[in-house]
Amino acid sequence: MRASVPFRLAQLRPRVHVQKRFASSTPGGGFNVNTAEAQKKAEEAVAAAGKRLGQAVEVGKKYMGPVGEKAGSMLGSYREPLLYNLSVAREFLKQVYVAERLQPPTSLPVFQHAYSTLWSRASNPAYWRELVRSGDWTKVGVYALEAYGIFKIGEIIGRRSLVGYKVE
Repeated sequence: MRASVPFRLAQLRPRVHVQKRFASSTPGGGFNVNTAEAQKKAEEAVAAAGKRLGQAVEVGKKYMGPVGEKAGSMLGSYREPLLYNLSVAREFLKQVYVAERLQPPTSLPVFQHAYSTLWSRASNPAYWRELVRSGDWTKVGVYALEAYGIFKIGEIIGRRSLVGYKVE
């Protein structure tokens, strides 16, 4: 009787399925070509950023005197990790920029097509009815609010004042 109890428990336990990972590495050392290229680019970016930061520190020392020297030496041992993190962030943002196609239109027909589409939708009452019926008017409202906010932030930066222009 005792021998059958563990057997029944084993039958009642749920089976756990483990997913296998495929093509996670290459046989030649665990690095694939893309990883090696990315690591090489990151190292080049660190070197270039270090060179630029060194130049910036020297310019800062030149223009700011002892204060510039103090600012340059304040980074100390944090300089290299800081530069590395900044270069990795820059490369990541480049990839996002390309993947999301955030670049502005490069040709006149693309630019004209985008604005003609906007104008045709804005001037079509059927489009607005469908927008209200489907509930997408909230999404359009949020986009409009974002555009207005970005415009106002640009105005504030341009004025260099939160309210009004400095007339002095």
